[in-house]
Amino acid sequence: ENLKLAEALVKQIGFLAVSQAGAMRKVATYFAEGLARRIYRLYPDKPLDSSFSDILQMHFYETCPYLKFAHFTANQAILEAFEGKKRVHVIDFSMKQGMQWPALMQALALRPGGPPSFRLTGIGPPSTDNTDHLHEVGWKLAQLAETIHVEFEYRGFVANSLADLDASMLELRDGESVAVNSVFELHSLLARPGGIERVLSAVKDMKPDIVTIVEQEANHNGPVFLDRFTESLHYYSTLFDSLEGCGVSPVNTQDK
Repeated sequence: ENLKLAEALVKQIGFLAVSQAGAMRKVATYFAEGLARRIYRLYPDKPLDSSFSDILQMHFYETCPYLKFAHFTANQAILEAFEGKKRVHVIDFSMKQGMQWPALMQALALRPGGPPSFRLTGIGPPSTDNTDHLHEVGWKLAQLAETIHVEFEYRGFVANSLADLDASMLELRDGESVAVNSVFELHSLLARPGGIERVLSAVKDMKPDIVTIVEQEANHNGPVFLDRFTESLHYYSTLFDSLEGCGVSPVNTQDK
């Protein structure tokens, strides 16, 4: 009986979503789909192809201010921490396409007295299609470094979870100024008992000059489903409203 009632309610949400416009229509549609998948335990057979995922992330980055602002703020703090340092090492917990680092490298290249040697350790999950994604990102950054005359060293580090990291894995060197950077990564550890504590302990062992953390202000990881659902609905409604304000989905075009 509960299953039949849930099925009827989800269908009703879908019908109501069609009558809405803009952000609310999208939120209602996605939440209805999420509830249906949870009820029937229908999970995607495989994640998005990495190349398609990269395109989506690049489009999001170019269109919306969120990540750009986060990267700018973190880079400014790192740049100040590296002032006067000759050898610097950034450990990035959220490497992805490496979009954060060209701006920092260019700022280092313009530093009075010349740029420091710049070492970057980019951490990311295993690729879903067996491509060496982290290596490709590092190669592109190395090309930029050569162009702007910054001594550059890169290492891509594959980790299933940040909670599995240990400072000894990252080849820390004496005399380096270290920065640890995490953008929208730590919240994913909340579902893993002790995950946050293990990561913070590893960061402490790295003895960084600075730690930059960007996280969403949200509370949708609680143990009670109804609370999670309500908090998620409020959070994503606000997020989608702001995306509409950024012009991500023009008013005169059909929702995609």
